[in-house]
Formats: sequence, C-alpha cells, structure tokens
Amino acid sequence: MGWESRQRGGLYYTRSRKENGRVVREYVGSGVLGQIAALEDEHERRWREEQAAYERELLEELDALDASVEELSDASDLLVRTALIVSGYRQHNRGEWRMKRE
Repeated sequence: MGWESRQRGGLYYTRSRKENGRVVREYVGSGVLGQIAALEDEHERRWREEQAAYERELLEELDALDASVEELSDASDLLVRTALIVSGYRQHNRGEWRMKRE
C-alpha cells in the first residue's frame, strides 16, 4: 500500500491485496480521495496492530496462569503419591495403585 508517482499520471494511491496467491495492486485515486483512502488504511493497520498486541498480552497472561496450574498439579500429584506410599500402596506397572501384599 502506498503512494506512487508516475511521470504521466502524477501522484496516486494504490492498495495491494492477495488474490489467488498473487499480489494484486488496486488503484484507489489521487488527491483528496487518495489521502482519505491512505488515512483509512493507516487507521485499519493501527487497529490490527493494537489487536495483535492485546492478543499477545492475553496469551502471556494465560501462559502464566497455565504455569501456575501446572505447578499446583505437580505438587498435588507428589502429595497424593506420598500419601498412598505411606498408607501401604504401590503403583502397579505405572498404572493403578494396589495394596502391598504382606
């Protein structure tokens, strides 16, 4: 997207978009019409950047929460294993817990 200058046509604004995997340039206009289109595109670009920053921040918060939950889960697993072992159980083949035979 941007302003182009041609020797015969002067200064005009174009947009680029993908169509069937190819980049296609679209003529928008020159003068006031081109300036309005450029401002609209800039506004939309900034909005997309703000949305992306917000989503990144949200993902970072979720990752921090996930790490806390994972840590709590590991600690509770350790406590449960300890309680079962102390109570006389053993884990059979990394599966179910069974009472030890005497």
